[in-house]
Amino acid sequence: MRIQDENKKEAIFKATVKLVNEIGFVSSSVSKIAKEANVSPATIYIYYKNKEDLLTSTYLQIKRRMGKAMLKDFNENDPVRDIFYKIWINTSDFIYKHPELANYAEQFQNSPYYDSVDSKEAESSFEPMLKVIKKGIEQKIIKDVSLEIIGAFIYYPVFILSNPRRNRNNALSRKNAEKAFQLAWDAIKL
Repeated sequence: MRIQDENKKEAIFKATVKLVNEIGFVSSSVSKIAKEANVSPATIYIYYKNKEDLLTSTYLQIKRRMGKAMLKDFNENDPVRDIFYKIWINTSDFIYKHPELANYAEQFQNSPYYDSVDSKEAESSFEPMLKVIKKGIEQKIIKDVSLEIIGAFIYYPVFILSNPRRNRNNALSRKNAEKAFQLAWDAIKL
């Protein structure tokens, strides 16, 4: 058994994101990804069972990176609104700095590959945020609706507004981020 090399694994990750964003899931073969990563196709199989595992693992890695960025300076004892705002700004910053990862994640979520994702694994990075939502509901700060609805109103807007590919005419400046956050907050608060 060959030893795994983190540099090669990161090169495969970057190559997968790049090719999927450029040519899509169907056209992104293991051999093309290997060529882009400057590794042999056999090397990819050291890390992943098959193409589906590679694509799904790449998505989950993006979710982990995004979750870590969103929770930067997270303090569960802060007021609920402040926590939501901090997460909003962190998310905006992450997407602005890594639009290629946001594009891959969005594309993946709208593909048949998404059906194979273990939702618990995908959402594990966001568990502290889910606790804040539940806390906000219990404290009657935010509306008592499903987590999916809260997410649709508070988090999806920042994904769209921060992504230069989706929002070409209006880069989300800090001032605009604050305005957009207030609109989203108004939608979920009691």
